[in-house]
Amino acid sequence: GSGSADPQSSKREWKPLEDRSCTDIPWLLLFILFCIGMGFICGFSVATGAAARLVSGYDSYGNICGQKNAKLEGIPYSGMDHTQRKYVFFLDPCNLDLINRKIKSVALCVAACPRQELKTLSDVQKFAETNGSALCSYNLKPSEYTTSSKSSVLCPKLPVPASAPIPFFHRCAPVNISCYAKFAEALITFVSDNSVLHRLISGVMTSKEIILGLCLLSLVLSMILMVIIRYISRVLVWILTILVILGSLGGTGVLWWLYAKQKRSPKETVIPEQLQIAEDNLRALLIYAISATVFTVILFLIMLVMRKRVALTIALFHVAGKVFIHLPLLVFQPFWTFFALVLFWAYWIMTLLFLGTTGSAVQNEQGFVEFRISGPLQYMWWYHVVGLIWISEFILACQQMTVAGAVVTYYFTRDKRNLPFTPILASVNRLIRYHLGTVAKGSFIITLVKIPRMILMYIHSQLKGKENACARCILKSCICCLWCLEKCLNYLNQNAYTATAINSTNFCTSAKDAFVILVENALRVAAINTVGDFMLFLGKVLIVCSTGLAGIMLLNYQQDYTVWVLPLIIVCLFAFLVAHCFLSIYEMVVDVLFLCFAIDTKYNDGSPGREFYMDKVLMEFVENSRKAMKEAGKGGVADARELKPMVGGDEEAAALREFHFHFFSISVFTDCTSSGEAFVICITQDVLLFLFVCLPITWMAEFLSQLRPLSVKVS
Repeated sequence: GSGSADPQSSKREWKPLEDRSCTDIPWLLLFILFCIGMGFICGFSVATGAAARLVSGYDSYGNICGQKNAKLEGIPYSGMDHTQRKYVFFLDPCNLDLINRKIKSVALCVAACPRQELKTLSDVQKFAETNGSALCSYNLKPSEYTTSSKSSVLCPKLPVPASAPIPFFHRCAPVNISCYAKFAEALITFVSDNSVLHRLISGVMTSKEIILGLCLLSLVLSMILMVIIRYISRVLVWILTILVILGSLGGTGVLWWLYAKQKRSPKETVIPEQLQIAEDNLRALLIYAISATVFTVILFLIMLVMRKRVALTIALFHVAGKVFIHLPLLVFQPFWTFFALVLFWAYWIMTLLFLGTTGSAVQNEQGFVEFRISGPLQYMWWYHVVGLIWISEFILACQQMTVAGAVVTYYFTRDKRNLPFTPILASVNRLIRYHLGTVAKGSFIITLVKIPRMILMYIHSQLKGKENACARCILKSCICCLWCLEKCLNYLNQNAYTATAINSTNFCTSAKDAFVILVENALRVAAINTVGDFMLFLGKVLIVCSTGLAGIMLLNYQQDYTVWVLPLIIVCLFAFLVAHCFLSIYEMVVDVLFLCFAIDTKYNDGSPGREFYMDKVLMEFVENSRKAMKEAGKGGVADARELKPMVGGDEEAAALREFHFHFFSISVFTDCTSSGEAFVICITQDVLLFLFVCLPITWMAEFLSQLRPLSVKVS
């Protein structure tokens, strides 16, 4: 009847993991050439003396500290012998140029940094005579510090803060926290109240032990959750659901209780210096409590929509738990990826600093020396920025390909006793030998989407407060659309890597095959993949809420803190980052298993010679789903043995309508609470995104799934 497999194809057994060939070799060569270009930038900056200027430092006249220098034509005080002067000292280290992000101060090479505060010129003179380190300009002798009329210009600004040399970089850095507050202000220009910024940074410094302990707690909780996922995956979904409900309600209740408690506390006994701190904490508690309440309501709405699809996730999580039992090294993948990213980022930042000190010596408007690159080489910055994005995405894609290769090997090995000794290392070996070009091409596509989005975000930040409401709406809409496109391509890339690991095809062929499979199983994507990711998201929420709640309780009884905001944000961000690194591996395993399951049901029908590769637990769930549909009257005798989508069309359509309603309602509610005078503009933006992005994508996926239904016989 209709839907039966082709007789010719039924005689041919499909065997994955057998055909191995190199894929996308031109893209591998292109990536290698690009990396050679990155190496050229680093070599050029080192060869032009940037490494010595960066590490040893240089003064305002072009002299490198700690060595003998050559004379620069037309520049006074250049060519000096600074063999005994190994440290860079700034006359006014806290005077920052907020626009150009640099210190607006004369820099000198000195023999030692002042370890104690120098309040008068007599103290500066005594320090120079005692330590042999002159802190005033080169043309002023230490004996003239207190008598010369030029001392106010040529000597450091009083009082001279206590400073210490930065390890490996020979700069005298002030140890006073107020200078750090001003330095942070140069990086965070959107903070207009300097006193608030100072209190924020003071709160971080005084709570650093608590922050470190809470970060360690988030790491331990993530490891415990991974163990729970591995061994009790059947009850994990219900445990996470109950814990998240209790955690969100408990966290919200505690926040409102703390707010009410501090609001009722008498303010007459508070000294004036601490009154502002108390008001900041009260305001922060109110914001936290309102945010937690809104988040809890939204979370309950989403769980209400997803409640009927929990059984699907339980079956898939059980198979994923078996994968981690057979492949325990998967748990350590985030560590290797993070280690590789840290090494690359350290290299990238070091090269960036080299580029900041490379070039030829030129005099600026004040008569001091700066090093600038002229000609075509000045555009090396752009090449270096593109390299940051592409190579970072390449490293992440290598992790995805490694995980996909290991899980594919597990899934399509019928006898698990025949698995390789280390499937992870076998997957890495296949990646290096055959599929680096595919990974390079996939990561380059993500780079092409990410760069325009970053440019638009930079333009938006530069025009903040200057553009009108319409321009702001258009910019935000473009950024949002590019973000959605990037996420869709990331998901398609991950499935393309899985298809490459199975059939060893190039990137475009794998992406096309993966897209066709996903469209044919659009309802299963909504019913299995989305719910699985949502359950893992609940795990991340649980870790963040637990860490944040512990932070609130500890900071509440910490007496020497200033403001809670920054310490708590740092802790929650780190907790989410750690939880994401661990649970993203589990999320990848679930996605790879789903695609393997879809491909398995497409090429096999359970007949002799074409048996299924899937796990028994997953097959039992499919059988139970078919029986449930038959009992509900959704399947007749003629199609009782047909492997239908996991959720019926009417049920899925109702679920989509329910999701659309909640999505639009939450967007409007968010605008009402946060947009203020731009309410109408933001409502218009939400309507446009809803009509032209959300609805077309979901309707097209459902329409294509009905045009190309998957129909495979089950024995």
